[in-house]
Formats: sequence, structure tokens, C-alpha cells
Amino acid sequence: MPNHVELILCTCPDRDTSEKIALRLVEARLAACVNILPGLTSVYTWQDRLETAEEHLLLIKSTRDCYPLIERTIRDLHPYDLPEIIALPIAQGLPDYLNWIDACVSTN
Repeated sequence: MPNHVELILCTCPDRDTSEKIALRLVEARLAACVNILPGLTSVYTWQDRLETAEEHLLLIKSTRDCYPLIERTIRDLHPYDLPEIIALPIAQGLPDYLNWIDACVSTN
């Protein structure tokens, strides 16, 4: 079972940005799958001000080797000055699913 698969989280301001990033990542074989979860409310501090925003959350399934290119792609397409991009290792999962993720992505 691959132990280098990751779940990468990224919030986006709208559906169009979310879909553009998701399609680019999957088409480039940087992600096996990207789920778009609308209706997320984020509460945060930005430039010393309390902010609230309605956002979409991307759940990006990929591998550690693809992370640098995923980060670059998101930064190129994302309108935020400081987009949320967080990678979490997947410690366990259905072996066939984790192998599918591994087979779908490519850093070449």
C-alpha cells in the first residue's frame, strides 16, 4: 500500500475558481480526484481584521511527489494573496483506493 498519498486542502472563493483548479489538477495528472464542497463558512483574521467568507473547499487526493506542482498550480490560478494549501498524509485507507490514487498521478 502506498504510504505517500496525501489529502491536500484548499479553500476557494467561488465555484468557478474551484472547478478551474480541480480540472487543471486532474487533467495534468497531479491529482487522482478533487472533491468540491460548497457552502463552507470561514472565519479568520486577515491583516488585523476579523473576516467571514463563504468559500468552497477542495479535497485533493494525490501523492507527496506531486505536491510541489500542485502548490504551484494553485498559486497560479488562485485569486487570494495567501491561499490555504495544506497537505495531510493519509495514514490508512482502502489499499485498492490508495493504489488507484498512486496509479492516476504522475510527476512527469
